[in-house]
Amino acid sequence: MPPRPEIGNGSAVPTVSTDKSSAQEKGSAILPATSTLALMEEDLQEADPWDLPELQDTGVKWSELDCKGKVLRVLTAIAKLVVLLGLLYIFVCSLDVLSSAFQLVGGKAAGDIFKDNTVLANPLAGLVIGVMVTVLVQSSSTSSSIVVSMVSSGLLSVQSAVPIIMGVNIGTSITNTIVAVMQAGNRNEFRRAFGGATVHDFFNWLSVLVLLPLEVASGFLFKLTKLIIDSFHIQSGENSPDLLNVITDPLTDSIIQLDKSVISDIATGNPAARNKSLVKSWCKTEINTTLSNMTVPGPENCTSVVFCWWDDNETWTLMNVSETIYLERCKHIFANTTLPDLAVGLILLALSLLFLCTCLILIVKLLNSMLKGQVAMVIKKILNTDFPFPFAWVTGYLAIMVGAGMTFVVQSSSVFTSAITPLVGIGVISIERAYPLTLGSNIGTTTTAILAAMASPAETLGNSLQVAFCHFFFNIAGILLWYPIPFMRIPIRLAKALGNRTAKYRWFAAFYLILCFLVLPLGIFGLSVAGWQALVGVGVPIVVVAIFVIVVNLLQDHKPRVLPPVLRSWEFLPYWMHSMAPWDRIVTAATSFCAARCCCCCQCCSSTAGDQQGAKSGDGILNEREKIEVFHSMMEIHNNPALSWEGEPESDQRNCPRTDQQSTHL
Repeated sequence: MPPRPEIGNGSAVPTVSTDKSSAQEKGSAILPATSTLALMEEDLQEADPWDLPELQDTGVKWSELDCKGKVLRVLTAIAKLVVLLGLLYIFVCSLDVLSSAFQLVGGKAAGDIFKDNTVLANPLAGLVIGVMVTVLVQSSSTSSSIVVSMVSSGLLSVQSAVPIIMGVNIGTSITNTIVAVMQAGNRNEFRRAFGGATVHDFFNWLSVLVLLPLEVASGFLFKLTKLIIDSFHIQSGENSPDLLNVITDPLTDSIIQLDKSVISDIATGNPAARNKSLVKSWCKTEINTTLSNMTVPGPENCTSVVFCWWDDNETWTLMNVSETIYLERCKHIFANTTLPDLAVGLILLALSLLFLCTCLILIVKLLNSMLKGQVAMVIKKILNTDFPFPFAWVTGYLAIMVGAGMTFVVQSSSVFTSAITPLVGIGVISIERAYPLTLGSNIGTTTTAILAAMASPAETLGNSLQVAFCHFFFNIAGILLWYPIPFMRIPIRLAKALGNRTAKYRWFAAFYLILCFLVLPLGIFGLSVAGWQALVGVGVPIVVVAIFVIVVNLLQDHKPRVLPPVLRSWEFLPYWMHSMAPWDRIVTAATSFCAARCCCCCQCCSSTAGDQQGAKSGDGILNEREKIEVFHSMMEIHNNPALSWEGEPESDQRNCPRTDQQSTHL
């Protein structure tokens, strides 16, 4: 028994035995009170949104199933795998049809862009043209083949083709970024998917920022590839193997087939190609060449002095005349259509995007249902675990080789990167592992181009291979810059920052796509066409301001004492210049206004029928009120937290104009 406490006169004080007093007597410390809100904020600060989520298995364990349950689970897993493969097949085919749709919509425009050789001589203009043409045709292979055909025909030099190839490398990364936007339904999945997709963009842009000025100043890519071509006596070979196309062509060829030579003919200046349609009507043709007597303007146009004569004041010569014999019509859906290329392209664009979105949503849901429990742990461990020390650095290079091999198999970097983007979104692949896979896909698509170039005729083999090698060594140089040293893996940090931004403000993803693949290329192209004076006068101040902002941001994060007190934060600027919240309020208010207007229009259309049915009972007014309340509650559910700021009155502002009844009852 512990002694009773005593007061100064020695009298004992009666005590009441309680749990609290007994705990204190035992030496237990009472924890300070903490609010639930503070605990939630602490958890949010500690949780890293880029950590891979744990895919929990909510079903019955395998050991607890009976024989029938085990058989059903195996059959269900097999059925899900078959459905997943079918969805992947449709996904890849829809990407192919999407590329054909973009070529129908903008293919001839792309040929016209390549046609202006004086503009292509400017490195910046060539870079931007490579970006825009690849965005238009949604295929780096098509853009590269146009460049190769122009170099082979002598319309474009290899030096001028190098910046265009760099632009092609940037433009091909838009496809997986578009695929990432389709996962905007879940905030964390959208964060990871958009970061995993844009790591490709940042790698390409940063590589161009470093290597394009170096190439213009020294021509190292041109000299290196020229040395390789001259050192090895490379002979013409066979076409690159069509591995994935053997599987997808039966479906895609039944939908649409294109005559891609039309774009190349327009780019090389063939006037007859202007009136041709890109939709292929005849799939089997034969060219018959005969020797015929033809009239020519003068003796200098004769094929030979021996085969040149005059008859009735006309000059005749003997020359080969080619005639195309059409043997078999194509059997795809649009083979006999009379619609213009633009209409066919828009139809295919809408259908391919519909199937692409549907397949992507179903693939994500199916993967979420399949990747649970032990299966998820095994897959995540295989994909994201490094080799043991001291060979951990080998893992990334092995992932680069895997990405290159898989891209070589599917014959498209867009297909491969678009396929791994949903896996990054649902948390199966980390962005640190997706980065080397993406770098490998850049190499894989260039090896396919090298094999395709080796199938060129002997007279154009050297130039075709040199352009393909320039593309290959550009990506190798980019990997050497931004991967071997962990500190230099800047694309990962930039992609994470952009992913966090787009997860908070989802409209910023559309702004990013429009800015990087439309506004910025068009602005640079316009300045480069205007002349170097305009380019320097406008471009240099923008670059200086951008560098200043980046340096100040870095110093604010790491060494704020170096900066003057004014520059230690951006609070001296207007709020809209250093925060996205005001812009988010504007965008959200605009979308809410449009939604409210649509709702009000629907109300007006249905109010007449409702008033007629409930005029006697008064139910019409009640139904209208219920509709309005449901709409406003939906708007509040989807309200963006960034819309609230300090000092904002807590008023319920509606964009939908109220009627007299609404203002009376609401």
